[in-house]
Amino acid sequence: MNHLLLIEDNDELRENTAEILQLAGYTVATAENGKRGIEIALQKKADLIICDVMMPVLDGYGVLHLINKNPELTGIPFIFLTAKAERSDFRKGMEMGADDYITKPFSDIELLNAIENRLRKAQLLKKEYQANTDGIQQMLNEFGGKNALQHLTESGNVNHYKKKQLIYTEGNHPVRLFYIEKGKVKTFKTNDDGKELTVGLFNEGDFLGYTALLEESAYKENAEAIEDAEITVISKEDFEKLMHSNSGVQKKFIQLLAKNVSEKEEQLLGIAYNSLRKRVADALITLQKKYKKEGDAVFSMHISREDLANIAGTATESLIRTLSDFKSEKLIEIKDGNISIVNEKKLVALLN
Repeated sequence: MNHLLLIEDNDELRENTAEILQLAGYTVATAENGKRGIEIALQKKADLIICDVMMPVLDGYGVLHLINKNPELTGIPFIFLTAKAERSDFRKGMEMGADDYITKPFSDIELLNAIENRLRKAQLLKKEYQANTDGIQQMLNEFGGKNALQHLTESGNVNHYKKKQLIYTEGNHPVRLFYIEKGKVKTFKTNDDGKELTVGLFNEGDFLGYTALLEESAYKENAEAIEDAEITVISKEDFEKLMHSNSGVQKKFIQLLAKNVSEKEEQLLGIAYNSLRKRVADALITLQKKYKKEGDAVFSMHISREDLANIAGTATESLIRTLSDFKSEKLIEIKDGNISIVNEKKLVALLN
């Protein structure tokens, strides 16, 4: 059951509105002014706040300002109640972050529909989606953009990349988005001495190059095919059209694709402070999580020692010695260039 907070200085309107909301199945807390409303909000976090604009002590704008400044309250859907005479000022509230406004006098249905829509959108924004094409398509469907992603990927041209072929390079400005149909891709950075560090791994169903498009900046890394790959090239214009077609889709798309930022931070922290054995074990587990196919009992992958060393953030010679140790300890098997994880439990234990 959703909990609502109603802030309204008119006693009759406040009591009647609260009764309607309770009959609709919501639990409702009420406040007669903005100051009291903030106090109640801090006591029990509401799922949605309905607030009058013109009130004594603290008006609706002041309430919204304090809500946005408090980390515990920010993000709560916020609906303004405004009289017709104040309608010209509603833009101020929307620019401050209000989700909707309702003009007095309003009908019961108008109020309830506004609340249901805002609660539904808030729930969708909280929902976790897989960071792949299925997850993004599910998100678009639930936001009302059915088949938008399918249309986007089908409208692009498919390019074929050979193993070790560069897809884009650091410093260039993006003019397209990349979608992996087949194959594996890595992104990496290179220092002045030519040493590489792999900063991202991508598989079938993943997008590439979106960070630079979203930031409207140059690429900050290079992208290269780990194996032969088929990649759909989507124009920047088509990508931007999708992003601007729905504000809810835009917000969630950014949240979904920006997950890689925190993953990169964790990777760099591990490289800085973890032991060599732990870094190599983490690199192997990362590869398994990214590329193990459903139904495979054992994860096995052909990857060059240089590429694996770049993922672990170590020298190739150090990596080879560590792999030899792991093989002796029966954690992995190495045959014809393939590395197989045969004791995942013990390998994961090295990370703790």
